[in-house]
Amino acid sequence: MKTFTLTANVSTDNRKAIKLVLEKIFPKESMKPAEEGFLVQATLEGESARELNRELLSRLRRVERKTRMRAEWRSRGKVERFFDYVPKSVKGI
Repeated sequence: MKTFTLTANVSTDNRKAIKLVLEKIFPKESMKPAEEGFLVQATLEGESARELNRELLSRLRRVERKTRMRAEWRSRGKVERFFDYVPKSVKGI
């Protein structure tokens, strides 16, 4: 398993419901209110950034279908960016 550092901007129309889901996954200090939702900064372990991203967004969308997420996953000198489920870029640090 790899360790990933996540920085994500989660946008939603239902902050209350999404906050409850995020609090089950991340410590409260990992989340900050943002203009349209939350800014999340945390560390997770998993096989790949793509799999972690898919799992997180799927959990959020079970509660609020219109939830959007711009995420950056860092691990071992590599940065992977996603918009919702779609990979946008992969770069070395």
